[in-house]
Amino acid sequence: MENKAIANPAPLGLGGFALSTFILNIVNAGWVDAATVGIVMPIACLYGGLAQLLAGMWDLRRGDIFGGTCFSSFGAFWMGFALFEILSWAGIAPEVPPAGVAVVLFAWGIFTAYATIASLKLPKVITWVFITLTILFFLLGIGEFVPVVHTIAGYEGIVCALIAWYASAAILINTVHGKTLLPIGERG
Repeated sequence: MENKAIANPAPLGLGGFALSTFILNIVNAGWVDAATVGIVMPIACLYGGLAQLLAGMWDLRRGDIFGGTCFSSFGAFWMGFALFEILSWAGIAPEVPPAGVAVVLFAWGIFTAYATIASLKLPKVITWVFITLTILFFLLGIGEFVPVVHTIAGYEGIVCALIAWYASAAILINTVHGKTLLPIGERG
């Protein structure tokens, strides 16, 4: 069987992450009514979840442990988050107290913090995605108890999403054009 090179799945993974993070955080920031989360969850599950999981698997196949670990992990995060919300709406999953949600968000913050350390060897735009995402998880955890922090987290999550979208666009555009049109802060 012929082994063909696998294209870089990072634009797909970053795009799925960015879009899902953006639409959820415009709700968190209060820009749109919380009832709009109903449209967010299917997109988060399939684009933020499944597309990222696939990007992660393709990155592992390419030998990229960072992309494989992070895309697969955050893909599973989005699928789990969407599934929980859907089961809650259906009355199947019990309501979780704020402390329970905060524990999960803080745990994801810990994972993201050590992924941020790993990202220090990668282009600077990727490091900024992880810095802002680490902050986002901890703000969301605190926001379970302090509503104004939850709103602030929404704004910070929008910034995180915009950086991830830039990274997705830059990698896609630069790759297709075969030259750097959008800088990503390559490290020496």
